[in-house]
Amino acid sequence: MTSYAAYAALRAQLATLTTEAFRPELADIDRLPTLDLARLMNDEDATVPAAVATRLPEIAAAIDAAAARMAGGGRLIYAGAGTAGRLGVLDASECPPTFNTDPAEVVGLIAGGPPALVRAVEGAEDSAELATADLAALGVGAADTVVGVSASGRTPYAIGAVEHARKAGALTVGLACNADSALGAAAEHAIEVVVGPELLTGSTRLKAGTAQKLVLNMFSTITMIRLGKTYGNLMVDVRASNEKLRARSRHIVALATGASDAEIEAALGTTDGEVKNAILVLLGRVDAPTAARLLAESKGHLRAALDATRG
Repeated sequence: MTSYAAYAALRAQLATLTTEAFRPELADIDRLPTLDLARLMNDEDATVPAAVATRLPEIAAAIDAAAARMAGGGRLIYAGAGTAGRLGVLDASECPPTFNTDPAEVVGLIAGGPPALVRAVEGAEDSAELATADLAALGVGAADTVVGVSASGRTPYAIGAVEHARKAGALTVGLACNADSALGAAAEHAIEVVVGPELLTGSTRLKAGTAQKLVLNMFSTITMIRLGKTYGNLMVDVRASNEKLRARSRHIVALATGASDAEIEAALGTTDGEVKNAILVLLGRVDAPTAARLLAESKGHLRAALDATRG
């Protein structure tokens, strides 16, 4: 059982965090009309992109380092608790359909495991040992990148994940919403987006959660662009796993090539539905096996494969 002294120490620590600060000017918001509350929240949310903008150099440096590791076969692993963990799992789960990555390439870990996605798992976020076990089970090593995510920057699970990963030689990133955080100090790359106190005191699913979502969007999207998963702003590695995505695949090929519907269907038919390969068949005027070979030689970069057909 946690002692009163331990609770007092934790309370004192939380009192120093911007994300936990009380805003007396908002003490009567429960008396406001709903429209005024909505405007107030919207105004608060509008400050988040500017806070992210101040950290763009740190974000870009971390992305470049992560992309270099992934280009060598490494993985991108997010680790967090509560809202931060859920956001990491969300970002990871979107990569296979968007960029045709293997589910093992981008991984989201949440303290307490899958049950914590829908309900709180008591005590999970307080366990650095749990993070160590989760990462050890993945066999994290020097090729990998581990991003610890924690609004407060003090969550033991996130810090434990980064510390274990760093000892294993992995690239480490600490994403927090307080300056001079313990998570940032533990990581090789600190990204500390200070969004200020929340509308509801300590409810970091609000501005802090929005900031984390924006940064994670950048992290996965720009990393995948660097890895050749796009052609311009087209998702040429999209996995056509449903009717909507199959229609999108054809639209992407049309936008990239200007080919007719019949030509697009023929190209996709010879490339087993692979959008990138179909574009190379059409623009490079090569057959499907040659397109596959050129893409393999260019490590999936469509522009480089196209250049090879013109050289």
